[in-house]
Amino acid sequence: MSDTSNADPSLYQSQYGHFINGEWVTGDSGKTIDLMNPFNAQVLSHIAAGNSRDVERAVAAAKNAFGSWSQSSPNERQELLVEIARRLKNRLEDYAMLETLNNGKPLRESLNFDLPQAIGQFELFAGAAYHLHGETLDYPDAIGLVHREPIGVCAQIIPWNVPLLMMASKIAPALAAGNTIVIKPAESVCLSIMEFFREMGDIIPPGVVNVVTGYGADVGEPLVTHPDVRKVAFTGSVPTAQKIMQYASRNIIPQTLELGGKSAQIVCADADLEAAVEGATMSTVLNKGEICLAGSRLFLHESIQEEFLARLKVSLEDIRLGDPARIETQMGPQASVMQRDKVSSYLELGLEEGASVVTGGSRASGAGLDQGNFIQPTIFSDVSNDMRIAQEEIFGPVTCAITFKDEDEVIRLANECNYGLAGGVWTQNIGAAHRIARGMQTGTVWINRYYNLKSGMPIGGYKQSGFGREFCFDVLNHYTITKSVIINLQDGPMGMYAQ
Repeated sequence: MSDTSNADPSLYQSQYGHFINGEWVTGDSGKTIDLMNPFNAQVLSHIAAGNSRDVERAVAAAKNAFGSWSQSSPNERQELLVEIARRLKNRLEDYAMLETLNNGKPLRESLNFDLPQAIGQFELFAGAAYHLHGETLDYPDAIGLVHREPIGVCAQIIPWNVPLLMMASKIAPALAAGNTIVIKPAESVCLSIMEFFREMGDIIPPGVVNVVTGYGADVGEPLVTHPDVRKVAFTGSVPTAQKIMQYASRNIIPQTLELGGKSAQIVCADADLEAAVEGATMSTVLNKGEICLAGSRLFLHESIQEEFLARLKVSLEDIRLGDPARIETQMGPQASVMQRDKVSSYLELGLEEGASVVTGGSRASGAGLDQGNFIQPTIFSDVSNDMRIAQEEIFGPVTCAITFKDEDEVIRLANECNYGLAGGVWTQNIGAAHRIARGMQTGTVWINRYYNLKSGMPIGGYKQSGFGREFCFDVLNHYTITKSVIINLQDGPMGMYAQ
C-alpha cells in the first residue's frame, strides 16, 4: 500500500535501518516490519527486523563510547539535551503528526500532551547534569568521599502507546548521568522515534545512543542478557516484565520497571460533578484509553452515582471519533488490530460477568470509521470490584463504575487490586482528600484534576505496577552507582600488629 495521504510524506522515510555508532545500518537478517496507520490500515514505513547480531553491534558501540561519554563535562551533556529540546520545539507539529499517524492518537493530544511532555523531559534533565555529585563525610581520623558515577551501558525497552514521551523519559536522565544506551522501541509504533534519531544523529556522539528495532524475542532477550549491559529500564506489560526480570538475572543487573495499572478514580458525595465528569471522560478517552495511568476503576459515592453516570453518558456520547490527523477529532482508533480485538474481548466479558453497559460497548462504525480500529467509549455499571473487567488492565476506552458508601470502604476497594500506579480523588473536603490519598496504595494520586502531570513529580508504581521512579530526579539514582573512597588522616601504623 502507498503512504497515507493526510500528511506530508517528506516527514518520514520509507524505510529505516538500525541506528548504530552514529550511522544508519542495514539489519543482519535483511527482513523488515511494516509500520501501519491504524486509521486506514495503510503502510507508512518499514523498519529492520533485528536479531542478536544487530544487538551485538549496538552494545559494542555503546561500550566503546562509554569511556569518553562517561568522562564528558556537565556542560557537554547539558548542551546536548538543550539542543534536542530546541529541535523538538522547532518541529513540534511534524513530530506530533508522526505520533498521530503511527499510533492513532488525536493530533490535539500529540500537540498538547505528548510533545510538550517529551520536550519537558529533556529540559528537566539538562539542568540535572550539573547536580550529579557525591558527598563528603568527615571523621576525626578520615575523610569519606562518595563518588556518584554513571552505571554503564543501559538497555531501554519502550512501549507503543506514547513512544516519544517514553523515549524521552528514558534517554534524557541516562544521558545526563553519563551513560550510553541501546534502546529498543516497540516494533508496531515507532515512526516518530526513528525520525527523531534521524534528525538528532548529527549531535549525538557516535555510539552514545543506539537504536535496534525488532521483535521482543529477537532483540529484547539478547539485549538484556548481554554481558556488557549494566542496567535495564522497561515500560510495558507485567508478563513481559517477568521475562525481563528473568533475563536480567543472567548477569545480575538492576531493573526499573514501569508496568500496568487499574487506577482508582474516587468521586465523593461533595465533589464538583462537572469537573469530575470531565476527568472521567478524559480518563476514558485520552489516547483511546491506552495509558497505564488511566483511572479505569471509577468509584462513585452511592448518593451521586445516578446523576454522575447520566452526565458521563452524555459527555462520552459527544466525543468526536474520526481521523486522528484532524484537529477536531477527540478520539482515534486503537493502535493495532491486536489491541482492538483485545478490548473487544473485554467488552464481551463484561456482559458475561453481569455488568451493564451505560454507553458504548462495541466497535464504532460509520463514515470514516470502518477501516480503522475504533472502539466506542464505554462505561460499565453494576460492576463488582472482583470482576475481571475491574481487575485486569484493558488498555482501551473502557471504564468500570463501582458504588461505595464511605471512606473506609472505598479505600479498601481501591487497594484490592494487584496494581498501584495512579489514582484520583474528587472532593471539596481537604481532610477527606488527604485521608483517602494517604490510604491509597498507589504511586500517584491526583486531587480534583486527573492527569495533572507536573514536571519533576515522581511517576512509578506499587505492587505489580513495578518499581523505580521516572520523570523526576530520583531516576538519576537508577542510572548511577556510588563509590566510597576513605582517606586516612592518621599518621603511622594502627599498632595492632606492631613488631
